Amino acid sequence: QVQLVESGGGLVQSGGSLRLSCAASGLTFSSYVMKWYRQAPGKEREWVAQVTAGGSTNYADSVKGRFTISRDNAKNTVYLQMNSLKPEDTAVYYCNARGLPYAYWGQGTQVTVRS
Repeated sequence: QVQLVESGGGLVQSGGSLRLSCAASGLTFSSYVMKWYRQAPGKEREWVAQVTAGGSTNYADSVKGRFTISRDNAKNTVYLQMNSLKPEDTAVYYCNARGLPYAYWGQGTQVTVRS
């Protein structure tokens, strides 16, 4: 079965940093566009960042300049380095593998930023 396993979430002070990891199995990792989404309480899930199979990256305006997405195809893992964290970054962060015709989701990892 396809599995995306996230790790690295936690509690951090405003201005601090965290690195999230998402380890994939059961798919041909290098052929997928990998994305990070987040969902805060009472709000809809929003797209945060993506990296294509060719290595091209894109970011939501709210995180541009602070977050960096990267992938290690040898380890079947995608990362999200989060710097200068703000309370509004508090959310459950989800890893997503987007291919055709299917997309897959991780279980989510909680990130809480204290003011």
